[in-house]
Formats: sequence, structure tokens, C-alpha cells
Amino acid sequence: MEFTPEELTLLLHTYLWPFLRVSAMFLAAPIFSYSSISVRVRVLLAVLVAALVAPLLPTTPVVEPLSAVGLVLALREVAIGLVMGFVMQLVFAAVVVAGHSVAMSMGLGFAMSVDPQNGVQVPVVSQLNVVLATLLFLAIDGHLILISAVVDSFGLVPVGSAISPEGMFSNVASLGTQLFASALLLALPTLTAILMINVAFGVITRAAPQLNIFAVGFPVTIIAGFVFMLLALPMFISTLQRFLSLGLEQTLLVLG
Repeated sequence: MEFTPEELTLLLHTYLWPFLRVSAMFLAAPIFSYSSISVRVRVLLAVLVAALVAPLLPTTPVVEPLSAVGLVLALREVAIGLVMGFVMQLVFAAVVVAGHSVAMSMGLGFAMSVDPQNGVQVPVVSQLNVVLATLLFLAIDGHLILISAVVDSFGLVPVGSAISPEGMFSNVASLGTQLFASALLLALPTLTAILMINVAFGVITRAAPQLNIFAVGFPVTIIAGFVFMLLALPMFISTLQRFLSLGLEQTLLVLG
């Protein structure tokens, strides 16, 4: 089978723009962006999704990819994909913030571990929360919903259509504020319990000044923190599932 230069150019325009948006989403989205998934696998998956989606899309603009207009269009598609993936990263970042708050209140702020997926140091409690969030994300088919969302985005924001960057980034900022404020809900049961324990230790210290509260309070606070985390686990999972569902819903809504 032979292709003329015009046919090759048309094929390039048909598959290039969807590939850029899909690959950018895989680059930023949780699970897909983890270092345990090789770049080759991500590229092949992006090529597969783009190949399945491209024939179903309306006619894409015929633009020379190396021209100024082509570069602007390419940056636009990459930005849309990055924003869609970043929305879900905000949810996972809120989970890390919740774990950090609990770790600091328990006295485990110094107990850091390296997140093997992102290559940064986080408290061990945050790492535990991230593992739970990842398992729950896979359990609710979040990875499939993300792929479906990026496919649906071509109907909401077709290639080459007008889009308001200010509105898109304003929506992301608003969602981030909401998620980080709501992260306290994940940590609130344990934080409240530890606060009550610290108040009790304060009363004991006033009643028995000779008691070495640091020697007693430190291990008690850590043990109590893990006990209350275990007791609050059902509430934590239900709240986390609601946050993940909110993030998946907002993946398309932030585009305007």
C-alpha cells in the first residue's frame, strides 16, 4: 500500500492532535504517570487510544505542524490533557495533606519515607493514605473513567475550537481550593481524638507536675493515633471515594 504525500499529511493531522491530548493526560494523571509504568507503555497506550478515537472525531483542522499555528495548536492540546490529569493529581495531593496533618499531630512528622512513584519524601501516614487512595481508585475503575473522560473531551472541546484559558485555570484553582479544604475531613476524626488526648495530658500534667509527660505521652499519642485511624477507616474510605468521584466528575467540567 502506497500513500501520497497529501494522504500522509492528512493521516498526520487526523492522529497527531488526539495523540498529543491523550499522551499529555497520561503524563499528568495518577496511576498512568507513576514511574513503575515505563514511558514506552504510556506512549503505546496513548497511540492505541488516539488510533481508536481519531476516526470518530469531526474533521480536524489541516495545519502544518511545524508552523506557528501548528505549534500553538499542539500546545493547546497538550495543555488540555495536562489539566485533565492534574485535576486527579489534586485529589491525591489532598490525601497527602490529610496524612501529613495526622502524622504531625501524632508526632510522626519526622518519620518520612520516599514515595517510589513520585520520588519525593512524604510522611509514612501520607504514604499509607496514598496506597489506600490508589487501590480505591482502581477499584472504582478510575483509570477507565479517565480514559473515557479524555475521549469525551473531544466532543466537549473539539480540536481547533475556541477555549478560554482563564476560565479553565480558574476552574482548576477553585477545585483545588475545595479539595484541600475538604482534605481536613479525611483527617478530622483522628485529629479530634488526638487533640482530646493532648488535653487530657495537659490536665494530668497540672495535677501531677512530677510526671514526665514526654516519656509517657509520645508513645501513647502514636499508639492512640493508629488505633483511631483504624476505627475511622470506614469513614475515611467513604469520604475518599466521594473525593475521587468528585475529581473524576470535574475532569471534564474544568474545561468549561
